[in-house]
Amino acid sequence: MAAPAACTRFSDNYDLKEELGKGAFSVVRRCVQKSTGLEFAAKIINTKKLSARDFQKLEREARICRKLQHPNIVRLHDSIQEEHFHYLVFDLVTGGELFEDIVAREFYSEADASHCIQQILESVHHCHSNGVVHRDLKPENLLLASKAKGAAVKLADFGLAIEVPGEQQAWFGFAGTPGYLSPEVLKKEPYGKPVDIWACGVILYILLVGYPPFWDEDQHRLYAQIKIGAYDYPSPEWDTVTAEAKSLINEMLTVNPSKRITASEALKHPWICQRERVASMVHRQETVDCLKKFNARRKLKGAILTTMLATRNFSSKYDAHGRSIITKKGDGSQVKESTDSSTTLEDDDIKEDKVKGGVDRSSTVIAKEPEGSTPGGSTPPQSPASSKVGGPVPGCPGPSAASGAPSGAAKSSGLTLGPLVIQGVQARKQEIIKMTEQLIEAINTGDYEAYTKICDPHLTAFEPEALGNLVEGMDFHKFYFDNVLGKNCKALNTTILNPHVHLMGDEAACIAYVRLTQYMDKQGQASTHQSEETRVWHKRDNKWQNVHFHRSSVTPSFAMK
Repeated sequence: MAAPAACTRFSDNYDLKEELGKGAFSVVRRCVQKSTGLEFAAKIINTKKLSARDFQKLEREARICRKLQHPNIVRLHDSIQEEHFHYLVFDLVTGGELFEDIVAREFYSEADASHCIQQILESVHHCHSNGVVHRDLKPENLLLASKAKGAAVKLADFGLAIEVPGEQQAWFGFAGTPGYLSPEVLKKEPYGKPVDIWACGVILYILLVGYPPFWDEDQHRLYAQIKIGAYDYPSPEWDTVTAEAKSLINEMLTVNPSKRITASEALKHPWICQRERVASMVHRQETVDCLKKFNARRKLKGAILTTMLATRNFSSKYDAHGRSIITKKGDGSQVKESTDSSTTLEDDDIKEDKVKGGVDRSSTVIAKEPEGSTPGGSTPPQSPASSKVGGPVPGCPGPSAASGAPSGAAKSSGLTLGPLVIQGVQARKQEIIKMTEQLIEAINTGDYEAYTKICDPHLTAFEPEALGNLVEGMDFHKFYFDNVLGKNCKALNTTILNPHVHLMGDEAACIAYVRLTQYMDKQGQASTHQSEETRVWHKRDNKWQNVHFHRSSVTPSFAMK
């Protein structure tokens, strides 16, 4: 008797449940395995929207995940290909991000940080032992198995992972997240497994004080710091960290990858394997406070970058005749699903963007090589531009490249320019806030003429009223000005809360804020509505214009746009 045919359809084996998350062309839903009743997370990719190369990347990710089976790695249990959809069935992890869990704890010590990084190193060691380099280690990819106390840390998101046999070093492309990129990647030199250890060093530094070792609003200056390993241990927050912890960080953040500690060696470091004797058990409240601000900052930046689907490269949106060449699909064809919107692209992805001339990724930001640097990896001479201007987290001490840098780290110069730079940056940020307030005032008063003067004619928008579509141009908005805005409510007040401005060079900026609208409803009762909004601004002919916006929720009809 012939054996029964194997089930090839997802629905034969699993029942789909509620949605857990959504990406550009994929959705994650809870599912239950019919034969066992066990719960999993199913990532459902719409393969109709994938290019041939994207499909190869998907197969690579699935192949890598299948061979990684470790308690500290989110495990792939099943991979099912159907005609138009590909299903990846992963562990259902319910504990959220590690960094978010830490700030909710009543007690957090250096020993706790040691335990966290040990689990991360265990996952990295397993990857490296199986010839896999993750390339995107960062807080957003460190999850907890459950909400139970002491739940295991699990490494997630292998979308940028590559297969590297042995100790091979080669140029595998520019990929990663800016603050966690290693010097060799930034110098465009051959690299391999040590890039993951560098990222672990950055993560450990943050685990101990709540802010990163390398930070600058300007990405070029950030890269200059990383290339020369310009970090230090400023007082007073580092005074209470043991010398053994700093020793491990130094060995992880060694600029020369051949001299950098390996995952196996790091796991044998006294601060890891003898934590009960070596690591401090004193509660680190200042670290928790700074980590809360760090978490808020990275989440906000992630939200800002996610909205930049059609506005990542402003100059490429118009042809020689000023006509818009924005990709209308809205989902793009090269988006890598990720837990973080700041994941960088690989070299060939960047080249494809240049060829297409359009913008087609929703959750990525290109980390290009800073101008003036050489592919050979030579370090440009340091200048005042490489100095840090302010701490990475408002209200927390920040790393300073000016003093106390470990061996091999250069000292920054020209620090007297810092206050002047900060003043200029703050002035530009205030200008963006003022422009946003003027735009909202035009909306509140129903002044379409003033609105059009502030907005780009090719304005793009994601808003609930567009039913999930990316709308372009002014016609969609003009309907509300002609028929709704300024006509349905006489008493109206709008307040912008917690505005955060991210400057992108001299001619582009992004602002994210909470919009609180007070109004009198039809029954004469005072009401308040809240929405989260992000607006992207671009300066043309010395004039700021709103080129893109994203609003989170449906607003009262008189307060749209």
